[in-house]
Amino acid sequence: MRLFNYLRQLISNHLSTSPIKVHIYVLLAMLLWGFSYIWSKIVFEYLEPATTVFFRLIISVVFLTMLHLLTRRKFHLASSDIPLFLLSACFNPFLYFLGENFGLSLVSPTISAVIIATIPVFMPIVAFVFLRERLKVHNFIGLAISFGGVLVMVLRADLSLSASPLGLLFLFGAVASALVYGILLKKLTHKYSPLFIILVQNIVGIFYFLPVVLYFEGSALCHIQPDSRLLISVAALGIFASSLAYVFFAKAVQSMGIARTNIYANLIPVFTAIFSFLIIGEVISTGKFIGMALVIFGVLISQNSFRTLFRKKTTGLKAV
Repeated sequence: MRLFNYLRQLISNHLSTSPIKVHIYVLLAMLLWGFSYIWSKIVFEYLEPATTVFFRLIISVVFLTMLHLLTRRKFHLASSDIPLFLLSACFNPFLYFLGENFGLSLVSPTISAVIIATIPVFMPIVAFVFLRERLKVHNFIGLAISFGGVLVMVLRADLSLSASPLGLLFLFGAVASALVYGILLKKLTHKYSPLFIILVQNIVGIFYFLPVVLYFEGSALCHIQPDSRLLISVAALGIFASSLAYVFFAKAVQSMGIARTNIYANLIPVFTAIFSFLIIGEVISTGKFIGMALVIFGVLISQNSFRTLFRKKTTGLKAV
């Protein structure tokens, strides 16, 4: 009961927004998303990628519905916004998780996390094309550095691929889906809370994934013998990665703003690499380490993050 009371206060914005708590929220979100690659890798030993997402979404919807009820808010969705919700859910969770999970089933968790972490680098280009926001020099510099880091991680010394080409294609497809989704999400946030948006999109996502699971992975699902390792990992993905992580992230965005909060996204591949080394024994070679550092450095440059991190305190910072 205490847990539900705590979650209710968190979602209802009744918690203190002290600087320490806000930074803890966003760090927890990045930690959970970094760990999600490990949980997914474990689940893939039992389930196919689409089936994994399907059950992950079901658990998330149940959990988020409970949280939404605890806030005592009404479930109100304007009929005029249904097409936008259907389209946004097509890109995320459907297309995004198809790309991410099929890619992760073929590529190591560390490389997967690093490629997904390039989303902030490409966002300025998408913003320029669709929103006519002007690109700056540091965007191009960061993009080049980040691409170089990805190449260092996925190419061998003889320039052959060290990772599955199909897996990389799926992962970059996930990146593209996330970019389109970002444009659609911006419109929804003007009218709905992040919790409600995620809940509705995950509900729609379940129906998108259902025919894929039944047609392509139904026969394999019939032969699954679940054990505690599988159940714990799937539950962790649904509750922590698909639910609580988004709540913590939204709380940080509310207090810090989207720009400053996004800086922390660069920690996801770092957490994933550490967890991969500690839990599943993935070897972090010198090339992977250098490539990961270059990608993170490129993302920071593209977002002009160093200037944000080291500039003197402003009024906006004091508000946090």
